[in-house]
Amino acid sequence: MKRVFSGVKPTGHLTLGNYLGAMRRWSAVDQHEADALFCIVDLHALTVDHDPGRVRRLSRQAATLLLAAGLDPKLCTVFAQSHVDEHARLSYLLECVATDGEMRRMIQYKEKAAVERARGGSVRLSLLTYPVLMAADILAYGTDEVPVGDDQAQHVELARDLAVRFNQRYGHTFVVPRATLPKVATRVMNLQEPTSKMGKSDDVGPGIVYLLDEPEVIRKKVMRAVTDSGRDVAYDREARPGVSNLLEILAACGSGNPEALAGVYESYGSLKKDTAEAVVELLRPVQQRHKELCADPAYVEGVLREGAAKAREMARPRVDAAYRAIGLLPTM
Repeated sequence: MKRVFSGVKPTGHLTLGNYLGAMRRWSAVDQHEADALFCIVDLHALTVDHDPGRVRRLSRQAATLLLAAGLDPKLCTVFAQSHVDEHARLSYLLECVATDGEMRRMIQYKEKAAVERARGGSVRLSLLTYPVLMAADILAYGTDEVPVGDDQAQHVELARDLAVRFNQRYGHTFVVPRATLPKVATRVMNLQEPTSKMGKSDDVGPGIVYLLDEPEVIRKKVMRAVTDSGRDVAYDREARPGVSNLLEILAACGSGNPEALAGVYESYGSLKKDTAEAVVELLRPVQQRHKELCADPAYVEGVLREGAAKAREMARPRVDAAYRAIGLLPTM
């Protein structure tokens, strides 16, 4: 049975983009067809300035929402990254295999470092090296597939490169993983800036639909979505990014086709109204289950505790083997 690994970073409230781009597939497909691990990658949240209490709150919220979205601990493993020491142990070994040039070519590092330099500041060293930690997250479990959005495919390629390099230098130790990309709504775009990804944000943004937004808030955000010049409803990602984003969201909510849906609507207003209602109905059961789980925090804590124990059992033999292969003395 193939092994799948993926995770969410608790740096902001989870969004519609997180759900349509990843979480729904994890629940509907991956946990049923694979030996699947889903991780709250809280160590990655420390690469930027952060409030410790907020990271803890968002980590609990992310775990609760993963379960509310349909992840079943009887079918998959749900855990927090920081609860399994093997992630950090393996990360250092892979730093000894990776190169400075590889790290500095990572798109997210280049973009964030450029912004900080323009401000006269500097980024944390962990922002440079965190793709190696991400590779450790993947390789520690013998992962076959990593379901990601296209913006994360570069990191999976790094994990592949490091696995191959380690295996060639020190003996076969790691499975070489591959990225799998969802076919529809790989990247849900910001409703106010449809050329930018709908990412997690520290601020409540009018273009971002959060999974825990109230129905009226969702409707208001979608109805105020930026569209394009002209009045006809057409699907064209390059020329008509605003209306195309709405069509992709509507299609993803109903498993439809954005090109076909474009021919159904004669006005932006009717498209927005139907998209808003589709999103509200899509998120209704998730929000209801989240409310139920919040009333039973001991259950969520138990899932994370048992998940970490399972993950530790899976990762430790491979990480121990990597320590031996690279030349370190075995523990006595």
